[in-house]
Amino acid sequence: MSRKKARRLRSGFTTGTAAAASTMAAAGLLLQGTCPGQVRVRLITGDDLEIPVHACGIDCKDFAWCSVIKDAGDDPDVTNKAEIGARVSRLENTDEISICAGEGVGHITKPGLELAPGEPAINPGPRHMIRENLEKVLQETGVQHGLQVEVFVPRGEEIARRTLNHRLGITGGISILGTTGVVRPMSHAAYIATIDSALSVARACGLDRVVCTTGRRSERFAQEIFPELAEEGFVQIGDYFAESMKRAARKGHKEAILVVFFGKAVKMAQGAPHTHAARSRLALEDLGRMVLEICSAAELSQRVAGANTAREAFFMLQDECPEIFERVVQLMAEQARAFAGGGINVRAVLLDFEGRVTADSSGALKQISTREMA
Repeated sequence: MSRKKARRLRSGFTTGTAAAASTMAAAGLLLQGTCPGQVRVRLITGDDLEIPVHACGIDCKDFAWCSVIKDAGDDPDVTNKAEIGARVSRLENTDEISICAGEGVGHITKPGLELAPGEPAINPGPRHMIRENLEKVLQETGVQHGLQVEVFVPRGEEIARRTLNHRLGITGGISILGTTGVVRPMSHAAYIATIDSALSVARACGLDRVVCTTGRRSERFAQEIFPELAEEGFVQIGDYFAESMKRAARKGHKEAILVVFFGKAVKMAQGAPHTHAARSRLALEDLGRMVLEICSAAELSQRVAGANTAREAFFMLQDECPEIFERVVQLMAEQARAFAGGGINVRAVLLDFEGRVTADSSGALKQISTREMA
């Protein structure tokens, strides 16, 4: 009996892309008097994407709004089919583009996220997209003044109840997210198959060393750290820590270099085979115990264990217990070797949140001090 050919999963676009599309459409309506049927959005990657406009309207001559329907493709995303909109108005006597949160978009209330408490939960990537695309509209229309943008999500508070936003201190609605602008869904089996293929390609290119990262951002920084390594030598492993190490050894790679941010690093150091966000609270509690062991700092240990995110814990430790970073990378390398079953050298590199090296298990890369960062 023949197997059915697996259906290719359909990509979609992020809430950040939806917000940028709505903003472009609303700006076009405000400045040109017509609502476009679709808009062409420039993504963070530099690619363009056509997005249909769902609804639009003008409340007065200086105030227009438009919305699009978020399409997550085949990704199981709670925001799929949500209406994401933007209200745009003129800002006189300035060329500034100001972005704020409206109905259904959350606000940050706790430290440790990319944005400071009090900020609207519209991440840097979407803000960049909104500004870049609006600047294009302003240039095309010849308008000299600035614009006020209010992003809104009509069912945002309801949708947010099905997320972990409340644990992270994001209240009042959803987050407007996206690091590339595109949602590329993958099943577990498909993602592992992709990792396996990438490792095979690296070996086929004659590479016996691979650099493993958990996503595009860490990979970009890793490529700056190891510019001598061919593109095929960089493999995005996502959350699949154990499986990736097993397969790297099985393919005959002599060395695997893990380059990751702190949240993933802590989970790897604790031997988590899969570094999904669901382990975050347990990881921080274990990290607090490690702080007590290494730095004998009971009060710091409690603060780290109770931190809102690994990002918040990182900055505490950077100032008060930087020794722990060396322990984390050593444990990462040990756990990776254990998953690989031996036969492969593993090196672990920890990045700070700007992509700079904080610790290297081999000691080969220069670490940065707090003074150097100031």
